[in-house]
Amino acid sequence: MLPEQIKHFREMVTLKDGTYVLLRPMVADDEKCLLEFYTSVNDDDMRYFRHYVKDPSIVRNWAEQLDYGKVLPVLALVKDRAVGSASLHYGEGPHRHIAEVRLFLAKDFRKRGLGMKMIKALIDLARKQGLSILEAEVIADQTKVVRAFETLGFKTQATLDDYFLFPDGETRDVVFMTMPLRAKTDEF
Repeated sequence: MLPEQIKHFREMVTLKDGTYVLLRPMVADDEKCLLEFYTSVNDDDMRYFRHYVKDPSIVRNWAEQLDYGKVLPVLALVKDRAVGSASLHYGEGPHRHIAEVRLFLAKDFRKRGLGMKMIKALIDLARKQGLSILEAEVIADQTKVVRAFETLGFKTQATLDDYFLFPDGETRDVVFMTMPLRAKTDEF
């Protein structure tokens, strides 16, 4: 069940080219739509995923085991087609005030402003839930993505050498970024 703060979240965004995209939380009925979305992922993009998203059983498990207390997935939809997926992955215990941001866009919806709009929506949803910090891991050579996160208020905390391991054993450096959601106050 969706938490009260995000239960009615629906946002229609307009891309630079005038395309309307609906942003809303993923629901169990989105399984077929997600299968189509991830089936089109090319081999190069597949290297970046933590899971083999072309496996229908993985997507089915996501749809059937939705737990908004652990992960809040937000979809970007054009009519009935998923063109983007962004998510907040919530920390636990001493990290319960933190969520990690993840994002994937269909190839034909990149460099159109959708990624920025989806991350902004996640920032707003995180604030509504009282989170204090967002974190993101970006492959260091994706400099435009790093700059986009900086534009939204994320700051680089560290560059982690050889932190990302591709399936073929090749590694990449990762930029670890955070964004404070609450202003620090000096009280005495």
